[in-house]
Amino acid sequence: MEDVLPVAVIGAGPQGLAAAAHLAERSVPVVVLEAGSSPAAAVAEWGHVRLFSEWPELIDAAGARLLDGSGWQAPTTGYPTGAQWIERYLAPLAVALGDRVRFGARVTGVSRLGRDRLVDAGRGDQPFTLHVSPAQGEEYRLQARAVIDASGTWSTPNPAGADGLPAIGEAASADLLSYRIPDFRDRAGFAGKHTVVIGSGHSAVTAVLALARMARRDPSTTVTWALRRAAVGNTFGGGDADELPARGALGIKAKEHVDAGLVSLVTGFRVERVTRDGERPVLVAEDGRTLTADRVVVLTGFRPDLSFLSELRLELDPTLQAPVRIAAEVDPNVHSCGSVAATGAADLAQPEPDFYLVGAKSYGRAPTFLALTGYEQVRSVAAEIAGDREAARRVELVLPDTGVCGGAGLFEASGASLGGACCAPPVLQIGRAPASV
Repeated sequence: MEDVLPVAVIGAGPQGLAAAAHLAERSVPVVVLEAGSSPAAAVAEWGHVRLFSEWPELIDAAGARLLDGSGWQAPTTGYPTGAQWIERYLAPLAVALGDRVRFGARVTGVSRLGRDRLVDAGRGDQPFTLHVSPAQGEEYRLQARAVIDASGTWSTPNPAGADGLPAIGEAASADLLSYRIPDFRDRAGFAGKHTVVIGSGHSAVTAVLALARMARRDPSTTVTWALRRAAVGNTFGGGDADELPARGALGIKAKEHVDAGLVSLVTGFRVERVTRDGERPVLVAEDGRTLTADRVVVLTGFRPDLSFLSELRLELDPTLQAPVRIAAEVDPNVHSCGSVAATGAADLAQPEPDFYLVGAKSYGRAPTFLALTGYEQVRSVAAEIAGDREAARRVELVLPDTGVCGGAGLFEASGASLGGACCAPPVLQIGRAPASV
């Protein structure tokens, strides 16, 4: 049966498509299940933002090899936006993979055929079953010999509440809050208004810089940057010492805008409650301070959606919700995205045989993920599934010291560009090797 059933990849983002390319290169049947209507649907939601990583750091080797025969030309220089990443690489790769990729196919559950998580007998001999809810038609069940979950974390942003739970009243005021980097080319929504940005990562910095430019042109536009931490600390990043110059420039410019008074920086603001003053949200901190705004942009990171994996046997770190074997290596309290180690199939394997978490989801709540790290993960996992143990164990990635990088992987370019994650994006860190959204 294993020779007939495909490997199921959940998610047609950068890592999901790369996993499919590696498996196809090894002649392993594969099907990619993507909830969105197009490839890299999550990236498309921040398509207006520019990454801080250059093109060579955003293209997987197997994906490039698959595309080489189609007349595709690999971009070699420059920092693409999310939309350009899709247009010039991810969408062509999805086309090259052909009918291996199914769009509008949301996975609602993963289990073993005839076995819930309690049953031991014959468990490992049974194929996986994936319940799929298509955009059109009836729900169906797909069997697979192995499953690679590359669904990311984009669909589950962290709330404004400082305790990890939605603040009291946050859900009721959700129409007044945004959990994504807005497209600031739509100036009407922000010009002449007061916007509060909550968060300390690169996604938050990206939003703050765009708003500061508006404030420079129109003094009636005001910006408040609310940090949970009591001191600024490493909020402005690695500066000139950052080996990703674009990312270092991001923090330098943010500090300049704060020093110039274009942005009001508030520290130690831990949101406990959200109320409404008419159509204006009011943020109430644990210490009683309040911030009243016209718009609130919550950029506090993302977390993995584990709800559809409830019937699988997983071993996750209790703090990060990442596979236990990599948790210590990706802990943002210890590591930056440049100091985390490369991870492979052995690190990502779960007690459920032949099931792997990869990409941003494999880092759980840690924002230290980079895209090339994910490409190395799926290369190793594909080799393991194909039975090439030596290649699976081999490390083909060297991580540079890229300085401080918590939060997102987005870069706001200077000048007229809208600029800009990934991770983590997004709050997903996308980028330079090691790499994210």
